[in-house]
This record gives sequence, structure tokens and C-alpha cells, in this order.
Amino acid sequence: MQILFVVDPLASFKIYKDSTFAMMQAAAARGHALWACEPQDLAWRDGKLVGRVFPLALTGRTPDWFEPGNHEWRRLNEFDAVLMRKDPPFDQEFLYATYLLELAERDGARVFNRPQALRDFNEKLAIFRFPQFTVPTLVTSRAEEIREFLAEQGDVVLKPLNAMGGASVFRIRPGDANLGVIVETLTQHETTTVMAQRYIPEIKDGDKRILIIDGEPVPYALARIPAPGETRGNLAAGGTGVARPLTERDWQIAQTLGPQLKAAGLLLVGLDVIGDWLTEVNVTSPTCFREIMAQTGFDVAGMFVGALERQV
Repeated sequence: MQILFVVDPLASFKIYKDSTFAMMQAAAARGHALWACEPQDLAWRDGKLVGRVFPLALTGRTPDWFEPGNHEWRRLNEFDAVLMRKDPPFDQEFLYATYLLELAERDGARVFNRPQALRDFNEKLAIFRFPQFTVPTLVTSRAEEIREFLAEQGDVVLKPLNAMGGASVFRIRPGDANLGVIVETLTQHETTTVMAQRYIPEIKDGDKRILIIDGEPVPYALARIPAPGETRGNLAAGGTGVARPLTERDWQIAQTLGPQLKAAGLLLVGLDVIGDWLTEVNVTSPTCFREIMAQTGFDVAGMFVGALERQV
């Protein structure tokens, strides 16, 4: 296969933990050809969707882990698969990229995850499709509603709708002297919508990342355990990742959501589960491949590339 990765700059990759790099390794090991571009390299020109792309070879070295070929303009339907792996935030430019990739789909390109699904499944708001697995949650831009929700729940987590890695996530409780400034900052004085969720004490045991590939769960989750004095388990926020077999509840959540996610055109999804509760549905660039692979020996990247081969 000819596989095009739409990604952040390759020089920014931390390959020791990067799931996209793990995908590239697995694909190359199976004899597939690797290509890359960034979202800003996509263009609608002369009635077709094209990309300024380049081939890349993996060197097996660090830090010069790849060797790029010459750039060239190619139609995206010339590739067997196009993998959209741009990290959040889901901003205007990300949105525009999904529209362009949808035009490529209409031109015959196979894009994963599907551009429409990337728009339909906001990583925070998508949990409302599965209310049986969620804790009390509020979405609003109004400070008064956040204060009322906090009074009802007693302990909540407040977070933006378009970020990743635990960025700008706050735990707040009644009487917090910083409550006002936190709410003002996150809502940008009631002009930006945010999410508040009841605090889940089981976060001390880890924020579990459960990977769903082509509707099927990887049998291990990565529990991201907060650092001392921290409420966020995200690895980017200093959490420690510990791979664990899925619990009975994890399987229930994963097997319930898996077929629906697959039907929506989502080849790869990362569910975030704290205790028994679903907190996020990550669809843009789910990660944690390499940590699970290193700790369990389960070939997550191979499972993904195998699913991709079946799709195309």
C-alpha cells in the first residue's frame, strides 16, 4: 500500500512514545510505502484535492529517524490510505482540513478517521451519545451555571472542549479562592463553552486509555496515574502510564461503543475511562500504542495496520 500520513511536523515527533511513529514502523515492516504532509500542504486546485507530499524512509536511528524524499504535488486518491493524524487543538485550521479531506473522499480517497466523523465526534461532547456510562456533566459558557453545578456536585473538574494532554484542566471545590478567575479564564468571560464533570475519585488509580481499532478493543488499557499532588493523569501532565488488562466494566464500555464507532467511520478511537465512567472519546490522534506495546508485548500497531489493510 501507499500510505499518506497527514501529521504535525515530523521533526517534532518524540518517537519513543509517538503512536504515529509506531504505525509507520508497523506499516514499513509489512512492505508498505510511507508518505507524509502537513495539513497546510493540502489544497483544492484545478477541481481536485491535492497535497504537497514527500516519501519518507525510516532510518532506525535517533534523532534523525527519517529520511525525506523530494516534495511533489499528488492527488490524494492516488494513495491507498490517507491517515489524518494531526494533534489537537481542534481549531479552525483543523476544521478546514477535515473539509478538504472530505472533498478528497468524494474524489475517491480513503481517509481514516473519516473527516465527517472527526467533526461529529467532539472528543468531550461525544460522551453524551452514551449517557449510561457517564457521570453528571455540564456544558455551558455561563459562570452562574458552573457555580450552581459545583454547589450540587461538591467537587468538579472544569476543562476546555478543544484541547488535549490535560491542558487547562482544573479541579474546583466550593470555597476555592481561585474559582472566579478559573471560570473567567476558561470561559473567556462567558464567551467560550466549557465542560464541567463531577470529580471521579478513582482518578488516583489512573485515567485509563482504551484503544478501539476497527470496532474491536485492544485487550490492555494504559492507566495514566497522576503524579503526587496532581489531579490529571495525562502523560503530558506528568502522569505515569501503567498497562493493565481491561476490567469487566472496561470491556462492557468498549464492546458497546465499538460497533457504533466503526459504523461512523472511526478506524481508531481512544476511550478515556476513570473508574467505571467514560470521560472522553478521542478520535483525532489517539495515542498510547508504544506504552502498551512495551509493557505487554501486545502488537497494537500491527493490529492497527492489519485493520487498515482490511479496509482498503
